[in-house]
Amino acid sequence: MAVTNEDMNKDKNNVSTETTKKINMAEIFSKTLDDETIHTDASASTLADFLINEENYIKEKAKQHDFSFEVKEEYDRLIKKVQSYNKDPKALEWINKAYNLAAQAHGKQVRKSGEPYIIHPLSVAYILAELQMDLPGVIAALLHDVVEDTEYTREDIAKIFGEEVAFLVDGVTKLSSFHYTDKEDQQTENFRKMFLAMAKDIRVVVIKLADRLHNMRTLGVFRREKQQRIARETLEIYAPLAHRLGIYNIKWELEDLCFHYLHPEEYEDLVRQMKQKRRAREEIVEETMKVLKEHLDKSGIKAKVTGRPKHFYSIYKKMKKQHKDLSQIYDLYAVRVIVDTIPQCYAVLGLAHSLWKPLPNRFKDYIAVPKPNLYQSLHTTVIGTQGQPVEIQIRTWEMHHISEYGVAAHWRYKEGKANGGASRFDSKISWLRHILEWQDTSNSKEFVNALKLDVFSDEVFVFTPKGDVINLPQGSIPLDFAYRIHTEIGNHCVGAKVNNKMVPLDTKLKNGDIVSIVTSKSAKPSYDWLNIVGASESRSKIRSWFKHENREENIARGQGLLVEEANRMNQDWKELASRNRLDEVVHRVNVQSLDDMFAAVGYGGITPKSVILNLMNIYNKEVKTREAAQGAKSAKAFEQLKTEPKKKQVAPHGVLVKGESSLEVHLAKCCNPVPGDEIIGYITRGRGVTVHRLDCPNIVNTDEPERLIEATWIKQTSGTFQVNIEIVSYDRTGLMADILAVLSDNKTSVSSANINVNDAGVATMRLGIQIKDLQQLEYIMTKIRRVKGVHSVERLKGRKGN
Repeated sequence: MAVTNEDMNKDKNNVSTETTKKINMAEIFSKTLDDETIHTDASASTLADFLINEENYIKEKAKQHDFSFEVKEEYDRLIKKVQSYNKDPKALEWINKAYNLAAQAHGKQVRKSGEPYIIHPLSVAYILAELQMDLPGVIAALLHDVVEDTEYTREDIAKIFGEEVAFLVDGVTKLSSFHYTDKEDQQTENFRKMFLAMAKDIRVVVIKLADRLHNMRTLGVFRREKQQRIARETLEIYAPLAHRLGIYNIKWELEDLCFHYLHPEEYEDLVRQMKQKRRAREEIVEETMKVLKEHLDKSGIKAKVTGRPKHFYSIYKKMKKQHKDLSQIYDLYAVRVIVDTIPQCYAVLGLAHSLWKPLPNRFKDYIAVPKPNLYQSLHTTVIGTQGQPVEIQIRTWEMHHISEYGVAAHWRYKEGKANGGASRFDSKISWLRHILEWQDTSNSKEFVNALKLDVFSDEVFVFTPKGDVINLPQGSIPLDFAYRIHTEIGNHCVGAKVNNKMVPLDTKLKNGDIVSIVTSKSAKPSYDWLNIVGASESRSKIRSWFKHENREENIARGQGLLVEEANRMNQDWKELASRNRLDEVVHRVNVQSLDDMFAAVGYGGITPKSVILNLMNIYNKEVKTREAAQGAKSAKAFEQLKTEPKKKQVAPHGVLVKGESSLEVHLAKCCNPVPGDEIIGYITRGRGVTVHRLDCPNIVNTDEPERLIEATWIKQTSGTFQVNIEIVSYDRTGLMADILAVLSDNKTSVSSANINVNDAGVATMRLGIQIKDLQQLEYIMTKIRRVKGVHSVERLKGRKGN
């Protein structure tokens, strides 16, 4: 074994009692109370104490750089726990082998707390051993971070421990080697991978739950923002998943830990209030248990009667939902009765109702109608001793085992394949595969959102006319019921009866409703159904029908929806949707062709927004790449320009090119820039820089934008600059003399003139004049406009190609 007493380098007796307390703290508060114990708040109080002391303890140990004792203790705890249920002597050899590989692979890696990283996989494996996980599952827990965080690969794991262990490790390994646009995309893709692997082997998600539980137990060392982000994700995904799988021990602890980090003030206040009234609650529970136990013994019913702790988060949720404070929450007192047989459960129920008055609408029979997560029990609330409501739960030992371990109570290896155990196990998690079968896995965000709605939401239980129970997500309508019965019944649905009365198809179903469906062979789904069904499974089946039945219509509809979405997002569809970009999006959304993508948008399999966002992302990357390339070429051209031999300048030009005054510069004759114009330089081949007006056609339409360079006027310029203007007027005697008089009065000379008069008597004059700056030009043009007969005076922008 890798960890030995010699490796510890420290006498175990020197370890303080506080250290030993911390090592076992997580195990203490994660367990429910001993069945004979009445202190209903003990586990919650221990959790609260742990959360307060944990961070200071770990920091102190990190300073001492000595965790060898903790590693040894964690390993020994794991071995002892596995030995308690797995008697195969080779099991310990494989666990030791997996531990040694993990310890060597993680080496000197440490967690944020300063602890050796190996403590984490040891703790995760121990949590699974508490659930009596089989050997491959425990080995996978020890190795679950090896592929993600070390140089070992999935193939290495498969070669050493077999394909089964490698699959489990791969199922919980994050997709860190891929590149995503943001962390949210990466995380949703991780969830999708985990759920798909979970559909093949439920152990994948149980390992992940144990991994998240230990991470939550050690969350105190992180900054508050990260604590809340991880806690929120845990509350949205992992705690509901533990509930759906019936693993209540993990579910309750995750919820209370999340409550502590998300609402610390409310958490501490509730802990304080619960401690203050603890003794009074214990007296009520003790009295109820005593009376019930006496009457059970008289009736000859062998039963175990215990107190049941209430968890802080469940109390907090009830207070929020009912808008009450703790003093107004009356069902804080709970008693659990465990018997041998189902008939005894109902006998105990009758006895309890004969002793105390039951509260109306507070009885639930989960034995006759089990929850989808396999949970079975009778729940009733009675007015017990001292006039206080007390909840009583009644179940068999088998039901109790399932309520503690959920789906973990039914591993394939326990039930055996020879006696049909495998098929029974499959039926117990059929709800998961039933949902995954209809999920479009091309969009990770939609996939995870659908699971949140269908798997993690509250449920409604309704009945078929024959009395079969159908569970649906809350908010479901008769169409969801029809599709749950059979896809063809949903596709041909024309009406529905609820409790023997015809109702609209969008009627929300309630618990206990008896639903029947009216069908017609000629009926078919409507696009409107996509917006009214409550279950994503139904929506997927409707989309599937449209996908196969109306392809041409879907393609046309999809194209129209994309154009509408582009307009809504202020994008030009024609500019955005080049063939190359569309082909790239086709690859991104995992469809075979462009028509397939248009069709998927048409029948609702892909949202128009996701396509447009992908196109925008590709377009923006192209622009950035092009600008970067142009910038690099421009810089290169400018460096070459500075090394060219300088030619003697004929006249001062008054222009600085990128701050350089010594470069060879020419003013472009095509647009004749003058001081005051916005200008830009163009690096020529062998003739220095030619300066153009920014609106010059030769600049606007250039094929070599990388040759453009920044240019500015110096503050003081001398000399004159030629400008070409165009004057349109009605021809008359003396017109030219009047215009030349304006130019002469402003001391402006004319360097060129071209005059043309058409048959209608309209004269067009193009003059080249010499001016000092833009301000003088504007003044002269204003003066010319006031000459009798002048219709317009405009400055010529330039001639393309000159």
